[in-house]
Amino acid sequence: MSTLTIRQLDERIHARLRGRAAKHGRSVEAEVRAILDAAVDLPEENILLALHAAVVGVGGVDLPTPVRTDQPRSVDLS
Repeated sequence: MSTLTIRQLDERIHARLRGRAAKHGRSVEAEVRAILDAAVDLPEENILLALHAAVVGVGGVDLPTPVRTDQPRSVDLS
């Protein structure tokens, strides 16, 4: 694990972090870790949005919906 020190943090930002942390039931440090984790874990590009944009650009695609006549299989969970 690494340590990160943030100097000259505005008091208003710290107060907002405290409020946000309290809302989520965690410490300010844990809240900042969650914020940083979410910020750096974002994919560079959403694959579904990219696929949608590519298909819309050529007029879309109509796919046939198959008729389902088979019965659901039973599942043994033992």
